[in-house]
Amino acid sequence: MTAANVLAIDAGTTGVTALVVDERGSVLAKGYQEFAQHFPKPGWVEHGPEEIWQATLEATRAVLAQVDQASLKAIGITNQRETVLLWDRETLGSPRRAIVWQDRRTADICDRLRAAGHEDRVTELTGLRLDPYFSGTKLMWLAENEPQTWALVQAGRYAIGTVDSYLIARMTRGTWHVTDVSNASRTLLLDLTTGEWSDELCSLFGVPREALPDLVPNWGEIATSDPATYCGLSLPIAGLAGDQQSALFGQTCFDVGDAKCTYGTGSFILTNTGSTLERSAAGLLSTAAWRSPSGELTYALEGAIFVTGAAVQWLRDGLQIVGSAAETAAIAASIDDTEGVVFVPALTGLGAPHWDPHARGMIIGITRGTTRAHIVRATLEAIAFEVRDVLDTMPGSGDLPLRVDGGAAANDLLCQIQADQVGRAVQRPRIVETTGLGAAFLAGLGSGVWDSVDDLRETWQLDREFQPTADAADADARHQRWLKAVERSKGWAQ
Repeated sequence: MTAANVLAIDAGTTGVTALVVDERGSVLAKGYQEFAQHFPKPGWVEHGPEEIWQATLEATRAVLAQVDQASLKAIGITNQRETVLLWDRETLGSPRRAIVWQDRRTADICDRLRAAGHEDRVTELTGLRLDPYFSGTKLMWLAENEPQTWALVQAGRYAIGTVDSYLIARMTRGTWHVTDVSNASRTLLLDLTTGEWSDELCSLFGVPREALPDLVPNWGEIATSDPATYCGLSLPIAGLAGDQQSALFGQTCFDVGDAKCTYGTGSFILTNTGSTLERSAAGLLSTAAWRSPSGELTYALEGAIFVTGAAVQWLRDGLQIVGSAAETAAIAASIDDTEGVVFVPALTGLGAPHWDPHARGMIIGITRGTTRAHIVRATLEAIAFEVRDVLDTMPGSGDLPLRVDGGAAANDLLCQIQADQVGRAVQRPRIVETTGLGAAFLAGLGSGVWDSVDDLRETWQLDREFQPTADAADADARHQRWLKAVERSKGWAQ
């Protein structure tokens, strides 16, 4: 019997990972290629679309060299969300770099829309808030600041899309222009109740509806890759989801109340709310998790934290006080306490539940006795504090274990600090690259490799469970000190 494997493309913020996943949910092969980060002005972050595409090709070639290409049955795609791109429908070339989800250039536009009284209606329709994080204000900025480019969007020459839409256009030589609800629900342009583009929102943000991609289910027959364009592969693109929803799927969080935390560039906590669209008054986002081929929508509540793993990268590349992310656990474990040092990693503002684009990073409590170990440990603690801030406002998950994934989930000390802070078990699966795994699961469901989500549940395997060990009063005191520091970081950039 021929093996049935799935190719998953995980187009992240700093690079593209390609995985081949077998029927047991095991990763058979992996390829990875970084791409450049562009910072044209303070607070601005951009990516070159062609650089993303070339990284996708390189990662794919690397993984194809390790497997039998004939065993591949489908392609799944997951991607950094909220990042927006423009491309020529005929040539597929892009007139400008993508504006990345981390980019804060639209803070003034958000303030302007808020002052005009639009935020309540936007939140009612989208489950989101007016923040530079989301795609709609990025498109409004393009219209206001690059009118010649925007004129070609209005004329129908340029398509608008998120990274998934762009990759599918490139893989299919421009035949398909599609996205799914998990990505669309992050644009400020989707009516979350209906799961369709909103004419009212498109009008508010000045985005022509015809420039947007068609909405498709998260698994099923979505598109077909063109072998002349995409590494000789003629395969169904059968799974599609934004990275955090894909990780929720990859962690097999299929039941109401199931929650996961992905430690990536930022950290993202999602809990499955089923068919119920739950609203949060505490700074959490309501979002679409996925839509089945039958049209059934599953929703989630999300806490989006902008900088966690990126703070560790900053220790390595900016301060240069660690040689690699892997060594932070040993450095932090060399001391038992930060001795009052607190690091608020608001390097691109604060996300959930604080939501302050004008906040900036801060290290406070430094004394003559402070060493790099204190700062490194404060960084790991900050990640755990940020996740606790979200979970403290997230209803429905109760005492259920928190499933963690992403690169930093391999850090045992972080996982233990996290368990101590949230007062519940933290479960790490054997495969922590659950973003790519989720894309593979979706594509496998869409192509018949798996018959149901029950089959997928059987593939999840526990690597290690971390139980709370710290004194609860001490954990709470540390958290209260953190919250004091967070308040001092707010509003700085104004």
